[in-house]
Amino acid sequence: ELQPPSRSQPSDRLSTSRSLLYMGGLLSRRGASVRLASWNVAAVNNNPFEYYTTLADPRYEQLMVAVGELIDAPGERDVPVRSVFTQPMFEKLKASMAAQGWAGIDAVEEVWESDLASRPIVSGFLKDKEIGAKRLASMPDRFTNTINTEDGRTVCRPTVINNYDVPMPDGDAWFAQWHAFFFEAPLLVKAKSGAAAPRLPCAMLSPIKRSKYPALSEAEEAISLPLQLLCLAIFDAILVGLLNQLSPGAWHELKMSICEALVVSKAQRTIDVLQRPEYADVDLLFLQEVSGALVTALRAAPALAERFEVLEPRDCDAVRDQNSLILVAKRLLAGPAGEALSEVELGAEALSGAPVAEGDLCVFRARLELGGEGGATELLLASFHGDTNGLASTPVVSALRQQAAGLPLLVGIDANTYLTRDPKGGKKFVGDFVAECASGEAPLAHSWQGPPEGWQTTYNARTYLQPQLNKAVRYAERATSSLADNNPKDFLLYSEGAFEGAGACARDNTGQGSYVEGTSIPTLTFPSDHCIVSTTLRLR
Repeated sequence: ELQPPSRSQPSDRLSTSRSLLYMGGLLSRRGASVRLASWNVAAVNNNPFEYYTTLADPRYEQLMVAVGELIDAPGERDVPVRSVFTQPMFEKLKASMAAQGWAGIDAVEEVWESDLASRPIVSGFLKDKEIGAKRLASMPDRFTNTINTEDGRTVCRPTVINNYDVPMPDGDAWFAQWHAFFFEAPLLVKAKSGAAAPRLPCAMLSPIKRSKYPALSEAEEAISLPLQLLCLAIFDAILVGLLNQLSPGAWHELKMSICEALVVSKAQRTIDVLQRPEYADVDLLFLQEVSGALVTALRAAPALAERFEVLEPRDCDAVRDQNSLILVAKRLLAGPAGEALSEVELGAEALSGAPVAEGDLCVFRARLELGGEGGATELLLASFHGDTNGLASTPVVSALRQQAAGLPLLVGIDANTYLTRDPKGGKKFVGDFVAECASGEAPLAHSWQGPPEGWQTTYNARTYLQPQLNKAVRYAERATSSLADNNPKDFLLYSEGAFEGAGACARDNTGQGSYVEGTSIPTLTFPSDHCIVSTTLRLR
C-alpha cells in the first residue's frame, strides 16, 4: 500500500484521459526502450575514518573494533589529559595564542590548570556531552580540518580525522606539525571582503556565540577563541595517542590507503566504474554530489566524452562543490545538442520554499530519438540531490511534475528518504514519498519492486574517530544500530502514462554491476556511499 504504481503493474489501469496526456507521438513508438542509471557519487569526505568502510586488510577491522572497545571501557587507559597533551605543549600553545593578541589567555590557563589537564581522556573529555554542546572541538575542526587555498592547494590540519599525509608516530612529532600549521605558515585564502590575502589558520577561527550555543557560559563565550583552540589541541592529541597505542604504524598506512582510493583517486575511480561494460548501454545517467574535478574528468575521459553530452545547472555551486548532472547519450539527440537540449530553471516560488541548495537540481528539456516510428520524443529530465532529512524531495518532484505540463518526465533522485517513520516528522518516510509521487495528475512510478526493505541504497555508520561521539556506532552494530544509515534513498522516477518497466531495477555497490549484502560503502574500489541504481524502461 505504500508503493506507487511500479513498472511491474499493467498499463490497463491507466484512465483514457491519463493516456491521452502522452499521445504526442509516443503511442506510435510503443515498445521503444531507454536505459537509465542514477548515482550519488558522494562528495569527498575530509575524514577518511568518519564512516566504516570495507577493506580487505584485516588490520582495519581490528583497529575499528579496538577503538570502539576502548571508548566503551577505557579502564586504566583513561589517563589524564596532561599525559597526552603535556604541560610543555600547553605552554607553547599559550605563548603563541598570546602573541596573536587574543583576550582571555590567563582565564584559559586557569581552566587548563583547574579542570582540563586532570580530566580522563575518554570519560572526561571525548565523552563529555557539554564539550560537544558547546562546540569547543567541533567548531574549530570545521574551520581548520581542510583548507582550500586561493592558489589551488588543499592544506590539512595535522590530525587523525582528515587526509593529512605526514606520519605522526608520537605526540611530539604530532605537536610540532600541528603548531607549525596554526602559527607559522600563512595560507592564501579569501577574506570576507572577497579579496585573497595570506592568513594564519589560527586567524580563521571565529568566536562561539552563546546566543547560538546556550550551553556555553558567559565566561566561556568571552574566552571562546583560545578555549576552542586548546580543546581542539587536546582532541587531536588524544586521537593521535590512542591510534599510536592501538595500532602503531599500521593506522597511518590504513588511512593513506583510504585517502588514495576515496580522495586522491576518487574522480578516476568514479570514471572507471562508469566506463565498465555493465554501463556501456546506459542512455541517461543522473548524477548527484558531483565535484568540479569530476566534471572535468568526465569531459576528459575519451570513452565517456564520446558517448555523452554532460549537462550541468547554470547555478553550479563552486564553493560547496556538490552539483547534480545529467549525462545524455549523444546518439539519442534529435539534432545538434544546442537545439535538442535546453535548461529549465525552477524559481523559488515554483519550489514552494523547499530547502534546495545551489547546484542540487539540474533540469533539462530534451528531444530524443528513442527508436520506433513517429519521430523524436520530447521529455523533461531532472537530477536532484535532496536535503539530509528528505523534506525537499516531494516539493521538488511536485514542481517538476507541474513544469513538465504534459511532457513525459524522467528523474534520477537521491531523495534522502528513510525506512522508519519519524514520529516527529523530521525525516521523510519512504512510504509517504512514493505515495505522494503516485498521487494526483500525471503520476510518477518508481523502478523498485517488492517492499522498501529491498530498496536500501546506503549502508554506513559513523566510527568513533570523529568529533560527534553521540552518533558513533560499534563496528559489530553498523548494520543494526538506529544510528546507522541503511535506507532506501535513491530512485528512478518516470511518468506512469508514458513508460513501463522492461527489466529489473538493479543495485550496484561493487562497481561491477552487482550488489553484495552487508557491505559498508564506500570501499577502496567503490568510491561512493550510495549504490548505483539502474533500470530499463519501455515506451507505452
